[in-house]
Amino acid sequence: MNMATQLQIRTRIKGLKAEYDRLKIGKEALLKLIDEAEVPEGVYNSNAIENSTLTLKETEKILLEMEVSKNISLREVYEARNLARVMEYIGGRHEELSKDLILLLHKMLLGNIKDGIAGRFRVKDEYVRIGTHIAAAPEHIERLLEEALIEYSSEHDVYFVDKIARFHLDFENTHPFNDGNGRIGRVIINYQFLKLGFPNVIIRDKEKQVYYRSFREYRDNGRTKTMETILSLGILESLHKRLAYLKGGRIIDLSEYASESKKTIQTLLNAAKRQTIAAFRQKSVWKIGVWKDNV
Repeated sequence: MNMATQLQIRTRIKGLKAEYDRLKIGKEALLKLIDEAEVPEGVYNSNAIENSTLTLKETEKILLEMEVSKNISLREVYEARNLARVMEYIGGRHEELSKDLILLLHKMLLGNIKDGIAGRFRVKDEYVRIGTHIAAAPEHIERLLEEALIEYSSEHDVYFVDKIARFHLDFENTHPFNDGNGRIGRVIINYQFLKLGFPNVIIRDKEKQVYYRSFREYRDNGRTKTMETILSLGILESLHKRLAYLKGGRIIDLSEYASESKKTIQTLLNAAKRQTIAAFRQKSVWKIGVWKDNV
C-alpha cells in the first residue's frame, strides 16, 4: 500500500466515520441488533482461523442453544459459546486496555475448556511455536506486553489503525498464553476499535493466508503494511454495512446489483474486495445498500 493509497483510505475512513456518527444518533437499538446478528459470524471466523471444524450454521445453532449434531465435540461447543461471551462482554467495557483485562478475557475464553491455563500467562518451561517461529520465552512475556501496552497508549501521533495493527502483531509475536492467543488478539482489536467509537471488524477465515503472511513479514523485516491494510479494509466494510442499514435503503446481493447497475459481477467483486464501493459481507455473501442516488 503506497502513501497515496494510504492517504486515500484514511480520507475515506474519516468521511465514513463522520457520516456514521451523524446518522447513528437515536439509532442505538438498530446498531445493537446489527452487532448481535454479527456475533456468530465473528465467532465462526475467529475459531475457523484456529482450525475449528464448526460451520457458520453450526455456530449459529450453538449460540441459539438449538440442538446440534452429536458429532460436534463438547470442546467446540464451549469454544463457540465462550468466545461469543467474550465478544459481548467487551461491548460494555470502558476502561483502558490493560494486562488485567486481557487476563480476564482469557479466563472467560478458556473456562471449562482448559481451566489449568485459563487466565494466566505462560510460565517457566512453557514454550509455544507458531509455524516455525518460537514465541517469546515465558520470563519475557510480562515485560513485552507492558511495553506494547505503553507504546499503544502513548503514541498519539501515529494513525489509529496503524497502532492497532502494530499492537496485534506484537501481541501475537509474544504469544503470551499457552492457547487462545489468536482469538484473544482479535477480540483486543475490536476492543481498541470500540474504544475509539468504531464498529467491530471481522478477520475472515477465507483470508487467513494474507493474515498469516502479515505476521511473517513483521517477524522477518518489521513490515506492518499488510496488517494495516487488513484492518483498514475491515473497518471500511464494517462502516459500509452499518451505513447501509442506517440509511434505510434496500439491501441486496451484489449479483442483483450487477444486473441493476449494468456492471459485471467480477468488476463489482474486485471493487468490493478493495472497498472502493460500499459493499459488505453478510454470512459470507457480498451485499450492498441501494437507495435512489446510488443506482
